Amino acid sequence: MRRPVARRLQVALAAAATAVGTTVGVVLAIPDASAATGGVTGYATQNGGTTGGAGGQTVRATTGTAIHAALCNRASSSTPIIIQVEGTINHGNTTKVSGSSCNTAADKIELKEISNVTIIGVGNGAVFDQLGIHIRDSSNIIIQNVTVKNVKKSGSPISNGGDAIGMESTVRNIWVDHVSLEASGGEAEGFDGLFDMKDDVQYVTLSYSTLRNSGRGGLIGSSESDRGNSFITFHHNLYQNIDSRTPLLRGGIAHIYNNYYVQLNESGINSRAGARARIDNNYFKNAKDVIGTFYTSEAGYWQVSGNIFDTVTWSSPGSENNPAGPNPTSNTSVSIPYSFALDSASCVPSVVTATAGANKGLQVSNGSCTPTSPTVGPTTPGPTTPGPTTPGPTTPGPTQGGTNLSIGAGSDGSSKASGTSYGDVRDGDMSTFWSPSGTTGSISIKWGSATAISRINIREASGSTGVIRNWRVLNGDTGAVMASGTGAGVITFSRTSLKKVTFEITSATGTPKVAEFETYA
Repeated sequence: MRRPVARRLQVALAAAATAVGTTVGVVLAIPDASAATGGVTGYATQNGGTTGGAGGQTVRATTGTAIHAALCNRASSSTPIIIQVEGTINHGNTTKVSGSSCNTAADKIELKEISNVTIIGVGNGAVFDQLGIHIRDSSNIIIQNVTVKNVKKSGSPISNGGDAIGMESTVRNIWVDHVSLEASGGEAEGFDGLFDMKDDVQYVTLSYSTLRNSGRGGLIGSSESDRGNSFITFHHNLYQNIDSRTPLLRGGIAHIYNNYYVQLNESGINSRAGARARIDNNYFKNAKDVIGTFYTSEAGYWQVSGNIFDTVTWSSPGSENNPAGPNPTSNTSVSIPYSFALDSASCVPSVVTATAGANKGLQVSNGSCTPTSPTVGPTTPGPTTPGPTTPGPTTPGPTQGGTNLSIGAGSDGSSKASGTSYGDVRDGDMSTFWSPSGTTGSISIKWGSATAISRINIREASGSTGVIRNWRVLNGDTGAVMASGTGAGVITFSRTSLKKVTFEITSATGTPKVAEFETYA
């Protein structure tokens, strides 16, 4: 395995801030608002969509401890919440907080075994200084308008394995938008990846963000055998002064469009181990080996269209080196299931420089190379309350649309394994569960009168996360299919009034264990 070229990266650090124009470093205050959820794009729109904490209470946090406390003070680990962050979050103000709705740690911002959360920087901005954000066994999370910098895996202090933002172990539907991810060197200086995904991460979008001054931009899959990570979108991001991994993709599918790559020192988009990348209308400048399969003999594939290569050099092919250039052509075809508007590659440098990163006013592109203000999604936050600086026995504030309607309802199903019960999916207890008599089956929630719902959360029992694969959500009154997809977690659909909703498991890797079948209006 190659290592980042630390010397080359360090030489470039001093010049990096000026390579993409004079807007770098400008800080604009943004209003105290909820996330622009209407702007979710890419693969994060699939698998039921990504809404984060929409409809939940809004809490202000100025410390890492307050962020953890806000998570822990929710009624449940899936109660929606919007956490507005302002100021510097670091090791000195971040501690572990305990509670039934969280699983936190002292040396990172821990988003573990939770769902339906938005973290957004407000006011003069939010900076996570040497403190990484870790997402594990979680779903439906939005991170927006924050800076994460200088997270280390060696030296002092260490956090999150050296990743600015890291995701692992059955993670679904994550939208990371308008963030600034930065390091100050490569592995030799103690840093690792800026944006890493491994061990079953799917339906993720990284948009309008900057990744700078690092040996490694980010990976999708931790090894050649870790190929279950897929459906990742990268668009309108700036990669500047990065040695490699922009990204490294092992297995799975990625859509990479309208990104601006400046000074990739050793390699860029590294599609390998059977991965397939669709690469549309990007701009590569002053870079080397920007597309191909590198440092392995296990080939990956790419579909290329509309890209501009400005002063790009290419190495010669070898047994573990297969650059796509100097005249890149497609060797696969990737179908994209969502709509997207492509900016011309020629304007990507200007539009990305104007919009990407934290504290840029959350501006986006309208598809015609013109930055515009975002469309705020249908989020109606509850009353804003200050986040506590230390954990305490507080009563969660009211939420809007955050009541689990399964509590007190009825339930039935197609079959049940010995020792399990239909009622265990609506008792609010993660230690009890229903299992079908085989690997497939259905479980239903039902009410005595018509009840309007638009979202469900299927929570697998401990030790069984990831077992459920393909599923359908059915209107139990009519039999109509309301949604379908892969992997348990939060599922959204058009608001429907019904007396019965059914979750049908059509394939699984073993015997499923559904601990909770939560329903929300």
